[in-house]
Amino acid sequence: MSEAARCARTVKAWGAALLVALAACASPPAYGPAVGAQPGRPVHIESAQGTRLTAAQSAAVLEKLDRAGKESDLLRRHIAIEEAVTGSPLVAGNKATLLEDGPATYKAMFAAIRAARDHVNLEVYIFRDDDVGKEFQQLLLAKQAQGVQVNLIYDSVGSIKTPRSFFDAMREKGVRVLEFNPVLPSAATGNVNHRDHRKLLVVDGRIAFVGGINIDDVYSSSSAASFRKSSEDEKKTGWRDLHVRIEGPVAAEFQKLFLEHWKKQDAEPLPQRRYFPEVKPAGDELVRALGASADEQDAVVYQTLLYAVKYAQKTVHVTVAYFIPDEQTVAILGAAARRGVDVTLILPGQTDFWAVFEAGRSHYTELLEAGVKIYEREGALLHSKTAVVDGAWSSIGSTNWDPRSFVHNDEINAEILGPDFAARMEQAFRKDLEKSKRIRLEEWRKRSLALRLKQWTARMWEYWL
Repeated sequence: MSEAARCARTVKAWGAALLVALAACASPPAYGPAVGAQPGRPVHIESAQGTRLTAAQSAAVLEKLDRAGKESDLLRRHIAIEEAVTGSPLVAGNKATLLEDGPATYKAMFAAIRAARDHVNLEVYIFRDDDVGKEFQQLLLAKQAQGVQVNLIYDSVGSIKTPRSFFDAMREKGVRVLEFNPVLPSAATGNVNHRDHRKLLVVDGRIAFVGGINIDDVYSSSSAASFRKSSEDEKKTGWRDLHVRIEGPVAAEFQKLFLEHWKKQDAEPLPQRRYFPEVKPAGDELVRALGASADEQDAVVYQTLLYAVKYAQKTVHVTVAYFIPDEQTVAILGAAARRGVDVTLILPGQTDFWAVFEAGRSHYTELLEAGVKIYEREGALLHSKTAVVDGAWSSIGSTNWDPRSFVHNDEINAEILGPDFAARMEQAFRKDLEKSKRIRLEEWRKRSLALRLKQWTARMWEYWL
């Protein structure tokens, strides 16, 4: 054996030993309540008037949703699970429109804001002082000048690069502006890790927008320059994301989440407006508004997602930007795959934060061994946070599958029940799948020692990423 070969073997042996040592230190604290037995509470649906439907009326709603007569059992199962986990009502009579990427989302938002007559409530993690941000700012100022009350919550850390003068310009014109958990004094109290990661727009209490898209030029195109990896050799890639426009009575539930968030920050009370008008049915979708907060222990979005997977019978299709699963998540995804459910994950093929990216990839082996299919999206920076289960249950919102979303952030999701919207979500999923590379177990096991070390190093810190 040559000297070079002996040296390589020694390095490999020491590297393997280091991996074992790192692995022993790499288990983060559990970050969600245990997902146990199937809940047994009955299905409850609220009407557009806020009254609970009778059992017969609820059954009629489900039958109307059931296009082919084969999905009602799946719908009832998922509805019963959510009913037991959440305290938020499932509301009938809504129209949900899937919005793909920034241009379509901004166009729909601008149209809704221009049509506002009473108020505009906007909550966002990142609000940049760039071309898109300025367009939003000028439109919000114009509506405020017309007598429409504009109320804005932005996150202090997410929008830390935006000059204070940008928000002051809106305050001076009557827009109520709230900086969520300001870096100072929260840094001094150790509370700086609690962030508002929600993306929510409510217009006149009738229309709500929820999803993963911030106010930032990087979302301005699905293929144009936006993601910069270096200065001279710029690798420019668009950001891929999804949002949903929801019109109908469930807008009141999203409105409640906005107003509760404002109040919890001990902010000056908002001006009196018609925040809860009477809203007529706009469509046939059943929608539940879910708001999670870091200061609550029930981790409602986490539980809802895992229960949906735990009791899936056919398919689990997940697209998520930041994926760092805990042991329970890995176990539930793996168990679903082992019992024959098609569990397919579309994850980023590139990222704006290497540590989160590699921490998530450190879990691939166990998932692949269980039969979970993993794809990495190419040609775009994936930022979506969606799930479709059994072609009947859909989730879209601001929540990633990682400890930051489930423990440290305040998040918001829309859960939409019914095969029609799920079919539209599946179309978007297949579109991403066509542009993704499959990760196969045999190839993954051959990855380099350097990459393994990088992944395990990231995994040591995954709870705090």
